[in-house]
Amino acid sequence: MSDPVRLAKRVAGLAQCSRAEAEQYIKNGWVTVAGTVVEDPAHRVTDEEVAVDPAATTQAIEPATVLLHKPVGVDAIVGANPATALVDPGTRWSEDPSGVRLLQRHFHRLTPLVPLDTEASGLMVLTQDGRVWRRLTEDHDEIEQEFVVEVRGEIAPWGLARLNHGLSYGGRALPPCKVSWQNEFRLRFALKGVQGGQLRHMCAQVGLEAVAIRRLRIGRIALAKMPAGAWRYLPVGERF
Repeated sequence: MSDPVRLAKRVAGLAQCSRAEAEQYIKNGWVTVAGTVVEDPAHRVTDEEVAVDPAATTQAIEPATVLLHKPVGVDAIVGANPATALVDPGTRWSEDPSGVRLLQRHFHRLTPLVPLDTEASGLMVLTQDGRVWRRLTEDHDEIEQEFVVEVRGEIAPWGLARLNHGLSYGGRALPPCKVSWQNEFRLRFALKGVQGGQLRHMCAQVGLEAVAIRRLRIGRIALAKMPAGAWRYLPVGERF
């Protein structure tokens, strides 16, 4: 058995490239050790088979943004049952259309954005990308979100009109929004600057009880058919 050496040194020899280039190949997920992708240039190897993907490039990998279908009972931003714990290689949506290569580095320091009530489900955003963070925090009140709310009870007279404009929350008048019936049990809400607990409170003000809330869309990005508990990548270039 040969003496252990850093993976970067082995790759530099295999690819006939500099040590810095070898480290970038490894960090970008282009190198396998005994058939398994290894992203740590300092990983020690001896006689294992090391291979470099023929498509390997040193171009920097973009930070990841993940779209998660948060189930009911999971905490979006803070809490004992955080949504970040659901994002791992095994829960990636099998039909993810993004084409993004899965890398272990994508699961480090994911920041959850755009709050969603614990008892609500639907689209969540987690990101490593400062540009996405700025867009969804600084412009939060300008980005429309869409929800479907299952309700029960008898709506008050003029209740639908009041849901669209005429209610208050937290002592402040709410701006106009778009609310319509999907069927006799479901309301569709499209609104900006939504706050925690707001949708339940809006429904209660017109005599309805919100039984279930699901977020379908944030800006231009939709939940689509992704099942609860699964996630997919936001492709580079798609914007909220």
